[in-house]
Amino acid sequence: MRDNRLWQAMKRAAVLTVAAALLFGAGGSLFGAAEIGLYALKRQYWRPAAIPYPKEDPYSRAKEELGRVLFFDPILSGARVRSCATCHNPGLSWGDGEPRAIGENQVRLPLRSPTLLNIAWIPKLGWDGHFRDLESVAMGPITGQGNMNLPEKELLARLSAIPGYVAGFDSAFGEGGVTRERLEQSLATYERSIVSTDAPFDRWIHGEEAAISAAAKRGFALFNGKANCAVCHSGWAFTDGSFHDIGVAKDDDLGRGRLFANSVKLQHAFKTPTLRDVARRGPYMHDGSISSLAEVIDLYDRGGIDRPSRDNDIHPLNLQNNEKADLIVFLNTLSSAPRPYPVPVLPR
Repeated sequence: MRDNRLWQAMKRAAVLTVAAALLFGAGGSLFGAAEIGLYALKRQYWRPAAIPYPKEDPYSRAKEELGRVLFFDPILSGARVRSCATCHNPGLSWGDGEPRAIGENQVRLPLRSPTLLNIAWIPKLGWDGHFRDLESVAMGPITGQGNMNLPEKELLARLSAIPGYVAGFDSAFGEGGVTRERLEQSLATYERSIVSTDAPFDRWIHGEEAAISAAAKRGFALFNGKANCAVCHSGWAFTDGSFHDIGVAKDDDLGRGRLFANSVKLQHAFKTPTLRDVARRGPYMHDGSISSLAEVIDLYDRGGIDRPSRDNDIHPLNLQNNEKADLIVFLNTLSSAPRPYPVPVLPR
């Protein structure tokens, strides 16, 4: 995706015209190539028309509703004290605000909880991509002894003992009761519905010129140009869905390199996270090792740890302080307004 040279050349050309449009276009005095280039670049960040659902697990309202209830029910943990929403809290932009996730016994896990925003568009899941799809994710944390700590057999027995759940599974899938596959499909269907809402940035790219400030517009040009952020944080969800060593992980923190030991470039490589709601989702990185957006930008400006696995697009940027400030202003425009999220009534 990101190695497509024609695509990168087109992006660089668009950025040059964008810089001109942002410099002169606010007063309406510049038209032609710069205006067209800015429109074309904005268009790359438009939201897709529909959520993608796999043909093996097509959408149904009954499955989504069943998955929503399961997602918030602590019955899915051994001690009945944790739910999926414990680590993926809608009030915390579908993360948990912790540097690293906390398991049932209050022990820190190796990685932080990723947001579930726009997860339907991510092809491989987990910080190292070891989950092939959303359906394959659920049982890992539920049965993990350090996480929710509930064996599969006991999980299915618990749900099967609750008439409301039996009815919910039968409504979503037909008769057949509670099974692992049905549980996985229900949770995956619900999680695909977790989509970021419009932020000031979205209003701007659709024509509301005053939706973001001049500093944010300069930050957008930097994001796609000198700062080189968009090479990985691309598209409307601001992620290429791929894996890169950005020069932050150390020692045996290998990420995707654990799965591909012979690949130099995948050592210390972790999933590119979405930047939607990023200003509200600190701390940052796969291990929560960076506390603020300013520190994140400083890391990229330095180029991180210089080593063979470091991504070819990671290098010192020589950003000025005012440019760093403009980038932060821009990143803040990617957060949508908070909204209440009602917790469902649990079946009994």
